[in-house]
Amino acid sequence: MAWRWVLAAILATSSLSAFNEFTSDTLINNVVQDPITSRLYVGTVNALYQLDQSLLPEARTRTGPELDNRQCTPPVTSCEEAVETDNHNKLLLIHPSKDILIVCGSLYRGICSLRNLSNVEQVLYFNDNKGEKSYVASAEESVSVVGVMSYYFSKDKENFTVFLVAKGYGSHDSTKLISTRILQDIQDWVMFDSIIEASAVQSNPFTLRYLHDFRHVFKDEGFVYFLFSRTLGAQDSGTKNFTFISRMCENDHNYYSYTELQLNCSAGNKYNKVQAAYVALPGEALAKNMSSSGQYGPVGAQDKVVFVVFSSDDDSSAVCMYPLRAINQRLVEIIGACYSTKGQINNKSAVYSPYSSKSDELCKIENEKGMVTTQRCGAEFLPSPLASRAEFALATNPVFTKKGLMTAVAVAVETEHAVAFLGTTLGEVLKLHLSASPEVYGRAPGENTGDKVNKNLLFDTSLTHLYITTEKKITKVPVQACHLKTDCQSCVAQKDPYCGWCVLQGKCTRKGDCPRAEDDNTWLWSPNQQCVQILAFNPPNLSCRKTQQVVIDIPSLPKIGPSDIIECRFGSNTSEAVVMDQKVTCALPDPVNIPSTPDKQDFVTMQVKILVNDGIEVTSSEYKFYNCAATVRKSENTPCIACVTSEWQCQWNAQDHTCSDRDDSVDGVHIIKAQQADSCPQFENPDPHLIPVGHPIPISFQGKNLDIYKDHTFKIGTELMKHMEEEFTFNEGLKFNFKGYEFSYDKEQEVNVSFHIKDRDSEKKIDSTLTVVLYNCSLGREDCSLCKNADHKYNCVWCANMRSCVYRKLCRSQEPAQCPNPKITDIIPRFGPLKGGIVVTIKGSNLGIKEEHIKKVTVAGVDCVHQGDRYSVSTSVVCEIGPVQSSASLDPPGPINQGVVEVEVEGGRTGRSEVLFTYRDPIPEKVSPSTGPAAGGTVITISGKHLDTANKDDVIVTVGGTPCEVLSFGSEITCETGVYKGQKVPSETLSVSMRYGKSTTKDVPGSFQYSENPKLTDYSPKTSFVCGGRRIVCVGSGFNLVQRASMKVLPSADDFSQSPPIEFIEYAVHKNDTVLLFDSPAVNRSSETQSFRTFLQLDKVEEELKSFVYHPDPFFNELTKNIITETSIIIVTGRGFSKAMTAEEAQAFVGDASCKVTILQDDKLFLEAPSTQPRARSKRQRRDTSSDPLDLTIKFGNGEWVVGSVNYERKYEVPLAIIIPAVIVPMLLFIAVSVYCYRRKSQQAEREYEKVKHQLENLEESVRDRCKKEFTDLMIEMEDQTNDLSEARIPFLDYKTYTDRVFFLPSKDGDNDVMITGKLDIPEGRKVIVAQALNQFSNLLNSKTFLINFIKTLEGRPDFNARSRVYFASLLTVALHGKLEYYTDIMRSLLLELMEEYVHSKNPKLMLRRSETVVERMLCNWMSICLYQFLRDSAGEPLYKLFKAIKHQVEKGPVDAKMKKAKYTLNDTGLLGDDVEYCVLTLQVLVHGEGPDVTPVKVLNCDTISQVKEKIIEQVYRNLPYSQRPKVDSVALEWRPGSTGQILSDMDLTSQKEGRWKRLNTLAHYNVRDNATLVLSRVLYTHRQFYQNQDSHEEKNALLEDDKVFHLVRPADELDEVKSKRGSLKAKATTKAIAEIYLTRLLSVKGTLQQFVDDFFRSVLCSGAVVPPAVKYFFDFLDEQALKHDNVEEETVHIWKTNSLPMRFWVNILKNPHFIFDVHVTEVVDASLSVIAQTFMDACTKTEHKLSRESPSNKLLYAKEISTYKKMVDDYYKGIKQMVPVSDQDMNTHLAEVSREHTDTLNTQAALHQLYQYASKYYDGIIQSLDEDPAAQSKQLTLRLQQIAAALENKVTDL
Repeated sequence: MAWRWVLAAILATSSLSAFNEFTSDTLINNVVQDPITSRLYVGTVNALYQLDQSLLPEARTRTGPELDNRQCTPPVTSCEEAVETDNHNKLLLIHPSKDILIVCGSLYRGICSLRNLSNVEQVLYFNDNKGEKSYVASAEESVSVVGVMSYYFSKDKENFTVFLVAKGYGSHDSTKLISTRILQDIQDWVMFDSIIEASAVQSNPFTLRYLHDFRHVFKDEGFVYFLFSRTLGAQDSGTKNFTFISRMCENDHNYYSYTELQLNCSAGNKYNKVQAAYVALPGEALAKNMSSSGQYGPVGAQDKVVFVVFSSDDDSSAVCMYPLRAINQRLVEIIGACYSTKGQINNKSAVYSPYSSKSDELCKIENEKGMVTTQRCGAEFLPSPLASRAEFALATNPVFTKKGLMTAVAVAVETEHAVAFLGTTLGEVLKLHLSASPEVYGRAPGENTGDKVNKNLLFDTSLTHLYITTEKKITKVPVQACHLKTDCQSCVAQKDPYCGWCVLQGKCTRKGDCPRAEDDNTWLWSPNQQCVQILAFNPPNLSCRKTQQVVIDIPSLPKIGPSDIIECRFGSNTSEAVVMDQKVTCALPDPVNIPSTPDKQDFVTMQVKILVNDGIEVTSSEYKFYNCAATVRKSENTPCIACVTSEWQCQWNAQDHTCSDRDDSVDGVHIIKAQQADSCPQFENPDPHLIPVGHPIPISFQGKNLDIYKDHTFKIGTELMKHMEEEFTFNEGLKFNFKGYEFSYDKEQEVNVSFHIKDRDSEKKIDSTLTVVLYNCSLGREDCSLCKNADHKYNCVWCANMRSCVYRKLCRSQEPAQCPNPKITDIIPRFGPLKGGIVVTIKGSNLGIKEEHIKKVTVAGVDCVHQGDRYSVSTSVVCEIGPVQSSASLDPPGPINQGVVEVEVEGGRTGRSEVLFTYRDPIPEKVSPSTGPAAGGTVITISGKHLDTANKDDVIVTVGGTPCEVLSFGSEITCETGVYKGQKVPSETLSVSMRYGKSTTKDVPGSFQYSENPKLTDYSPKTSFVCGGRRIVCVGSGFNLVQRASMKVLPSADDFSQSPPIEFIEYAVHKNDTVLLFDSPAVNRSSETQSFRTFLQLDKVEEELKSFVYHPDPFFNELTKNIITETSIIIVTGRGFSKAMTAEEAQAFVGDASCKVTILQDDKLFLEAPSTQPRARSKRQRRDTSSDPLDLTIKFGNGEWVVGSVNYERKYEVPLAIIIPAVIVPMLLFIAVSVYCYRRKSQQAEREYEKVKHQLENLEESVRDRCKKEFTDLMIEMEDQTNDLSEARIPFLDYKTYTDRVFFLPSKDGDNDVMITGKLDIPEGRKVIVAQALNQFSNLLNSKTFLINFIKTLEGRPDFNARSRVYFASLLTVALHGKLEYYTDIMRSLLLELMEEYVHSKNPKLMLRRSETVVERMLCNWMSICLYQFLRDSAGEPLYKLFKAIKHQVEKGPVDAKMKKAKYTLNDTGLLGDDVEYCVLTLQVLVHGEGPDVTPVKVLNCDTISQVKEKIIEQVYRNLPYSQRPKVDSVALEWRPGSTGQILSDMDLTSQKEGRWKRLNTLAHYNVRDNATLVLSRVLYTHRQFYQNQDSHEEKNALLEDDKVFHLVRPADELDEVKSKRGSLKAKATTKAIAEIYLTRLLSVKGTLQQFVDDFFRSVLCSGAVVPPAVKYFFDFLDEQALKHDNVEEETVHIWKTNSLPMRFWVNILKNPHFIFDVHVTEVVDASLSVIAQTFMDACTKTEHKLSRESPSNKLLYAKEISTYKKMVDDYYKGIKQMVPVSDQDMNTHLAEVSREHTDTLNTQAALHQLYQYASKYYDGIIQSLDEDPAAQSKQLTLRLQQIAAALENKVTDL
């Protein structure tokens, strides 16, 4: 039946992995390989597997669990303590000659069995009743066992097969350290008996304390070697491990030759414990490196080397190498010393007897020196066992070290180079190239489970693959993946010794796979990092006008054979090449095939490829083709110089003014050869060199080499002064001058200005090196002192009457000898301690020119010592204040020491400040917290009075003498404590001392105590998945002292990927004095096997959680059983579950219901299904019916996995016998009643039918005719419409007009609003005072405390209505535009309050829906500001095209000028419901006074005269924005059909009358024909009579009559008296159209405009393109706030986003294009825009619109598209969420840029003035609010507002 199991195993082990894998159900203990058959034998817990070389199972046998107990003596049948016990495989040995596998387990005291090597299911021998003799291995899991096959010669010379076993000690094991076991029953021996009894290595009472750990055993040249670690065994040596290699002769069965040699890895033996080893040949390269290093002795390629992996006590590890020759040589020295020199080397004891308590001297007898060779196996001459002392250990330096444990090593040699494969505890296998500087070049491929790599790391027999064994899996992976690299650079970049670039095949291969690999340069070895490269071209470059051959030098070109074809490819031109001596000769392409020279360049590069055979690329480079004609592009002002100085050896022809290739056959005075720039005709040496702005200075200059320009006239000019060129003529003296320019430039103080000179006749530029420095005196010299400080060479003077610094000749008045008095604008700080000693900075203007000009500074009457080194000319004086000399220094203080600052400068001029400086002493009162850890890091807060005296930099805080770094400075001061240096912990209560400047110290006595640092004693659990989120409990003491506790994870420093370290941090979720709770941080692995270090950061105390391990996230298989019931157990399979999770922590959900995790194993989860059927978990699936599948979700910490879906089994509880009658009986009753009703109704219907029939026939005929007509219209419409809406430009409004219209146009005053006009009614005499007061009011608004109080006071007033709030918010936006970062901060604060209000007391979904609060309008304005540039750059164009398309569509058909209805519209209420006859006319329009040109204009003959004027103005002035076009009222239209002209107007005496109705005149009324000529004239109202006929007076009277006016259709409810008769009503009924028929026109218009609507929606709702940073920033803010509130659903956040951006901004712009464009939006166009805006709004809502016949036509019109648009909105929001976050800093930078660019253009003063009107109106309420706010009191905000009120309202107050 074995085949069944094999099939099951194959299915179980099949995987999606690209590599062969084998998976075991239990832990894998040992793996061995049969070198003959290549089979693998795998010993696991409770099983033994036989695998083929592809890891497919051939056989499996169960080895446990069985009844056993370590206390029991086998057989255990009579042992009462026996229980089910796992069988751990301890040893697997292959005996190939006998086809036997020796298997030893942990059961039955370590008894072994023999199995068939061809079929391990067959047991050849097992016996458990042979007693202690047959106990081989260990019964304990942790004890290591190694073994090796050997032989035994008996005294009778018989040869027996034996195996040597070495093992550590278990508590129930025998004390045989090393034993020789026989494989047959013979003589007195039983199977597995130990045949040697006498050796001290076998039994000794002291061996238990040596903690032996055997890791490897091997044989070589008659010796057996054991590699192990042990302690020294002495009582005082502790448990420190040392590594030994022991050797004995294979045929020495008494173990006389057993000798131990200590191996040290690193000089200090840091890496002291062996983990794994591998014996291999080193290869030529490594042997050479080892020999040359000097630390290994001579090593040959055929000398075996032992490669050993060691670990250290701090969990780091290293690889060391020991040549077997060196080991043997050292052992010979040790043994020789014992033979010959009494165990001494250089008079030092070199040997001792391990495992012995005897201190007797060893090696007492001195024997012959040659005995070490004659008696190399010791016999009785050698004490046994023997060990080398530590001083004579064999020591080498590590070749590779790593943080973290390495557990396995295997070494292979490829092309004479050694590669080590190193397994780690994290499941990774590193590839190490053992070069002169060994480095890790990669990791073995395959999925990493995070489990430790088993020490059995094996190669397959061909050495092409590696078997990697982890805890439950074996993977067969290739040792290299060269073929994956497809180009030379990537091939050599991987530095893989297995790989190289096979040049002639163009492949990355192993050397053996590359033909001709032995030839030079044919196979380029990867670690050499070199590819075939082109060294040089000859010629190095060529003119693009020439063609010839090029020789390409390729030193590393491989040998090209006669059968090889080699080609050159330039761009797409391929030609055959010739090879000679590593040089390739190619034909260059024809000039026609060379690409054109790019702009700004004088050459073009072409890709050059060298190809071999079938187009295989050998190497490539670039070749330059130069273009001499293009050299002048580099410097257009000096074409000749640019030409001849270029690198291409070009020459200049001065006559032709051309640059050409070098041509030695052409000569003449006009030819300037290469590098002869001095021979070029040129102008140079301008004088003067300095030119001021604003004043023309004559400039003289010289010419050179100008003979060919004799008698020519030249023009001189410069880019700065375009279109202003001066002429001058040739001068024999070659000296020229021109009068100069009056330059204008205000961007920087100095700028270089270059002049160009042209030949007037040819307009060709002649070389001009004329460059002067243009300077502006006024820039950076805003006051007199700065002006006087300017360098004298500039001739700058302070012009008093101009109040600015100007060039001397621009000032009409004399420069004053002295500057005005100093002006002081600010003092920093404004408070200082009574004892002075702090530095004060005085800001202002005219504060002297030199530091010595400052004669005296007083602050509040006290002398202030000038700090000359910190003086800034004119603008800043820094001085140190002195102490107050008055009674004020007493305690308590007397009157306030307050006063102005005075600065006296040179000449007795004095400046006084308006702001006051106050002397006061700070009074610290309280410190909190009062305790903190001695490691520091505690942030303490000091509170008291006047603490914000002086500056932050003046304050030094110490705690008991320990510095405390000041973090914040204000009414409270915070600082972070430093490390306590005292001895006593906890400390005494210490004073907190605050030093202000040099002289003032204030103490808070006994206010702080340093306590013991927090201590971590334990934590659990100690593992986490990389997804994080596992609850970690840390236990310890002193946690209450900690303010910031975090868990921090860093990638291990030795990770060879060299990526910069990223910290993953989580803060404590709960804290008390003894317990901290964390959720483990989620980490990103740069590779699956990357390791991490985890720390606990408790303020400044850092504890490493050394044993904390991150495991890869678990893997879940797809759910197999999908149908469940309420009582089901659900089984989820996968792997890696128990690595970092328990059943108690794991969570599972079916739909929205939790289900209990009952059992969690590494590969299985058992869940109890919910007792009642749940609903779907996600909001989208809530509509699901009970039959729909429910997601099964597993949650481990932060990680969530949907492993499948389940269905609940349906229950049919009602029997079918009851269901059928219950349904059928009511149905029969219903049918009977229906038949009766039908019979009755049908008789009544017959009577009605005849009556309606006649009406229907008439109606049908009418509908048929109209539908035909509408369909024809629709077809013609769709055919005629084109997409050509291109404008010369889009008339965007400037920023100011845009903001004015968005903010203030909707206000009650509209265009006349003071914010749009900017006109303030302020008397001339008060303007200066008002301006100053408004600046103070602006400063006050910049106080957050004041502004919040201001807004809240206003919003609390009932008469502050919604309109006022909107207007106030807009004023505030303009007033704070200069500090948009501050505006944003205010908006955020207010939004947070609004959010709290809505979330807790209102419906959260209603937030931001309307602008009912100031902050909602602030948000609207903020969006408008931030999206202006986006409108201009992205969304503006599609919006403008949409507007123009709608306008075009509407105006193509009739538009009723009175009813504002149109034939073509999207709005059903604005649809012209009658059929109007019309035709299109083309008028030839002549504009009076603007020349004879006529403009053709298309109009309709049914258009009113005003409509015609509008269309004419639009066409004639189409290149002007709307605001610059003449208005309809300001132009007259005259038609000249004959000799006389006729003025056309909407109403005149000829207007048609219909009863009391008058029809507006149309072109049809005047009978204007197609192609008629009309004259458009501008009129002034004063000359209006000129255009009107003589009947104007009568006309006027006629028009004033009380007549009703209509255009195309009269209102339906207004029936004329004439038609009110009964008969005419009937006629009207027959002709009246059914209005609904015309709804098809809506579809026509919609279809025509669809592309424009889609384009606009895409531009606005595409997150793939540029998303304005403000949108990302604000949406993230909403998402962040939503997470903080439990009752905020996903739908609510969607609504918030919609209300804040689409509804608040885009709908507004869409409905009002004139907010962003200079256009006029008519009512008819507005109606269609409203429909699109409504569609946009519907697309942004989450609610589903149920459509029916009663639905508005507008909604039906776009019903099909709404779902698409909704998805666009959803994708847009999701796309934004996934974008890189916009940091506060980035947002502030962006806002600051907007402020800087646009604030100057806004009416800020007007806004402040209007804002103050609100402050004035609600003055008392604001004052009261400020008085009640402590923060406002401390900032004296009330006083500041009162001062502003006094100034602005011209009040006399008592201030």
